[in-house]
Amino acid sequence: MSTSPGAPPVIVRIDGHLGRLILNRPTVINALNAEMVAIMRRALADWAGDDRVRTVLITGEGERGLCAGGDIRAIHADAVSGGTGALQFWADEYRLNAAIAGYPKPVVAWMDGIVMGGGIGISGHAALRVVTERSRLAMPEVGIGFHPDVGASWLLAHAPGRVGTHLALTGTAVGPADAITARLADHYVPAGRRDDLVDALRSKDAAAAVESLAAEPPPGELDAARGWVDECYAAATVAGILDRLAAHPAPAARDAAEVIAGRSPTALRVTLRSIRTAAGLPGLAAALEQEYRLSARMLRLPDFAEGVRAQIIDKDRRPRWRPPTLAEVPDAAVDACFAPIPDPPDLRPGGPAR
Repeated sequence: MSTSPGAPPVIVRIDGHLGRLILNRPTVINALNAEMVAIMRRALADWAGDDRVRTVLITGEGERGLCAGGDIRAIHADAVSGGTGALQFWADEYRLNAAIAGYPKPVVAWMDGIVMGGGIGISGHAALRVVTERSRLAMPEVGIGFHPDVGASWLLAHAPGRVGTHLALTGTAVGPADAITARLADHYVPAGRRDDLVDALRSKDAAAAVESLAAEPPPGELDAARGWVDECYAAATVAGILDRLAAHPAPAARDAAEVIAGRSPTALRVTLRSIRTAAGLPGLAAALEQEYRLSARMLRLPDFAEGVRAQIIDKDRRPRWRPPTLAEVPDAAVDACFAPIPDPPDLRPGGPAR
């Protein structure tokens, strides 16, 4: 069991003028499942018109992190069986992401510890995103034959320079200062001051409460890396990016080339196009619609099931990608991932609930 018997996977309560959503599956780093998404969507819908609630705070139970992502084992089961549960989950999850982004009241996300995949989706679109010295943010999907979803294509496309492309193609986890540099977070507050933040948010204006506790984060690495990041990731193709990284004198650039070379070739090509396309889309809603098409198509490609097997199920860390090289990925296969799908779901916040 991931929670104590009878404990809800998301604790919903009102403290003063603060609506609290507490993810409550700490033994799996609060990995999201369909029930959790439904609970959060209902609570946000109820609080939107509730005068008692002036601010919403999203936190995670336990010391390990806010949220490590979605329930990837359940999604993998659909990938290998041809099931549709993953498609329903993604539609509801993306509606939740859109609801948080467009919420009529301030949403504060406490991005402590591990915040990856779906964890970015429930925090990266909040009005006030708070990181701590323990924060590790990442969208590592290319390592399991997938793409940055939950609106991350939109977020990464609007990071400064080519930083978002770097994070998308490597799946690198970043700490608090780099998360702020990448515009995935807004403020740094030491982890030991969480209770102080909760107390302040109960009665004060959300922005003022956060700013009153904000401090300077420990130094990061991305600011100093902007030269080689912007230069190398400006290449037109993944292959071109790899060539530039491998030839660059900066050791970190060559390290990035080695990391990318081990990712799914298909996922890399889809992800680069997704990020660059998202930069020209009119808003998050359009990016989520594109991501849903990609998710639906990549669920059925061999690399997703193989990537999850290698990284999460068998943990041999030796995925056998098909095709195994960038040069062997057909342009038509990438194009097919972006093609419209029949009867796409309504991904607006008020779309149908499960």
